[in-house]
Amino acid sequence: MRVGIAADHGGFELKEQLATALRGANYEVLDFGPSELNPLDDYPDFVIPLAHAVAGGEVERGVAICGSGVGACVGANKVPGVRAALIHDGFSAHQGVEDDDMNIICLGGQVVGSALAWELVCSFLAATFSGAERHRRRLAKIAVVEGVAIAENED
Repeated sequence: MRVGIAADHGGFELKEQLATALRGANYEVLDFGPSELNPLDDYPDFVIPLAHAVAGGEVERGVAICGSGVGACVGANKVPGVRAALIHDGFSAHQGVEDDDMNIICLGGQVVGSALAWELVCSFLAATFSGAERHRRRLAKIAVVEGVAIAENED
């Protein structure tokens, strides 16, 4: 699986740790930055390109990190076709994919520790969308708001 990852200064350290762990687990990682810690950077500069890559199919899933995870989530969800959520617990990490076809997990680099973050990312990446009719129906309603067409056979 090809996974994109992005952060700002508030999530830089966690991004570096997760990118290393993902590569060690044989994921192909596309790092959207930053490449070095800059306390003056802004999450949209990194998270929005990640979100476009997820929506465009350049990567299958994304990991977006800022200090709290909130800004990264808000920014990512502005891109049509992105379904990002701020995750702090194991249930939501997989359930968000299974029921809501979540394609970007958002984490707070100053909120969750690296061990929990790794657990959440692993659960997120291992999960698959159920494809249940009720979930497809709900996602189609959201797609209408976004102006995005959803293929009938999309998984």
